[in-house]
Amino acid sequence: MNQKKFTGTGVAIVTPFRNDGSIDFKSLGKLLEHIIKGGINYVVALGTTGESVTLTKDEKKAVVNFVTDTVAGRVPVVMGIGGNNTQELLDTINQQDFNCIDAILSVAPYYNKPSQQGLYLHFKAIASASPVPVIIYNVPGRTGSNISAETTVKLAGEFPNIIATKEASGNMGQIMQIINTKPKNFQVISGDDALALPIIAVGGAGVISVAANAYPKEISEMTGFALKNEMTKAKALHYKLLEITNSLFEEGNPAGIKALLDIMKISPNNLRLPLVPVSDRLYSKLDQLSKKIK
Repeated sequence: MNQKKFTGTGVAIVTPFRNDGSIDFKSLGKLLEHIIKGGINYVVALGTTGESVTLTKDEKKAVVNFVTDTVAGRVPVVMGIGGNNTQELLDTINQQDFNCIDAILSVAPYYNKPSQQGLYLHFKAIASASPVPVIIYNVPGRTGSNISAETTVKLAGEFPNIIATKEASGNMGQIMQIINTKPKNFQVISGDDALALPIIAVGGAGVISVAANAYPKEISEMTGFALKNEMTKAKALHYKLLEITNSLFEEGNPAGIKALLDIMKISPNNLRLPLVPVSDRLYSKLDQLSKKIK
């Protein structure tokens, strides 16, 4: 497995929508060119930021096909395939054409609140079915359950195609425990923009970023400096972006980043229910903060 593909900056891309709610492929193409030009290392489609839970199966297929066609091999593409019905996920994997897909990102099952054994068996089934590498995604704030360090390391040790975890627990103790006890080739990727630098500093491999939809160059440079242990340069970029990064999540994701992309005239500020655009107050705040970043 070539884990190096997923070192550095991945971008959890938004799915732009037109005013009528349909997918805005023109804006999606514009976004992809913007982030690739900015020097990002890989693209993650159909994640939480892409509002994947509100897309139909046909729409998901159309988005992935458009992304792989537009990216055209310039950077790796990761496809989000996650959910809380294990068998349905296995069926999706079995039906998916993985040509031009370099890995899948699979979130821990939400709502069901499985035990650690349930989480282990869920990801074992996915790893056994997937023809491409698997990145597990731990985000307890959204799923209601935490994949423990022990479960993560067990999965990493037993299944060679589980190559990384996207850690968004915010628990640095847990993250360091994984880094300290994981197999050598297994990667720990920050799932939290604000913690990307500290996670890399303790041995992480990079970030799957939301903010990089807007600031691919700055976040790619920050991640690159941190991975080379050029911490003075990395910290300067980290703190330059910290206030606007934190502001993106004040009223939820991807509402914040969609507002910022609208301000930057990259894609429109449309979301699908149950998500709604940010308040006028936060939109104005993001507008003001964006003017400070040169």
